[in-house]
Amino acid sequence: MTIEVEWTRMTAPELRAIAAKPNALAILPAGSLEQHGPHLPVITDTASASAAAIRAAREVSHDVPVAVLPGLWLGMSEHHLPFGGTISLDFSAYREIIRNIARSLKAAGFSRLLIVNGHGGNIEPLAVIVRELAVEFSLPIVATTPWMLAAKEISAIFENGSGPMHACEGETSVMLTIAGDLVRRDKFEDAMRQRPAPVDAPAGFSRFYSFPERAAVTGVRGDPRAASAEKGERFLAIQTRELVAAIRNAALWSTPDPVWNAGRGQGTTAGRADQQ
Repeated sequence: MTIEVEWTRMTAPELRAIAAKPNALAILPAGSLEQHGPHLPVITDTASASAAAIRAAREVSHDVPVAVLPGLWLGMSEHHLPFGGTISLDFSAYREIIRNIARSLKAAGFSRLLIVNGHGGNIEPLAVIVRELAVEFSLPIVATTPWMLAAKEISAIFENGSGPMHACEGETSVMLTIAGDLVRRDKFEDAMRQRPAPVDAPAGFSRFYSFPERAAVTGVRGDPRAASAEKGERFLAIQTRELVAAIRNAALWSTPDPVWNAGRGQGTTAGRADQQ
């Protein structure tokens, strides 16, 4: 018997029953609405994150109470705005959306939240958001980007390039698997034309670059021409496996230390500082 895991396909009483169980897990796919070159739809990051999240949830649903929220299609994509087709949040708005989702989940009774991210521009913001909200709500919140898991194994699948980039062989393969009718195969060559060398910051330094500086003209980094649905299945299988392992890894799901509580500075995790 297949167990339903998609939030939008369930009723409120069904979701209430899931949330009431011990260690109930909500999964939030986080993506973006942004340009992905001439060959991929603007929903790519959200669609790929949702696919990996749903597959992982189905794998564990027989013994883990779990519900996958609809993919959050708004992310931090301001660097893609010059190409058109992009809607972006700034950090404060993005943080507040995630904050209110987490607050709602806690009110509903869920015990933990896994954010499965499909967009590179969300990685650093989510790292800050997760560390703050976990403590604020005393709720284990974990964020991950599946394309960065099992990096060597994923990179070994690529024929063109050394790993995932943007609208590349990897993302194109996954979209061929989950929404092949939205992939413009006849635009693969267009994605590779007129590509000046990208500007890259020296290692160890951070600053803002718009995506035209990284992928002028095409909005593509990487080469989609070797993409296939078969590779997409392989990418998703690895991502699903790694997410399942994370869901079952108790070390990720300990209750956050209430470091902001009054007097918390008077003792370590093991006990009072003067007893050490």
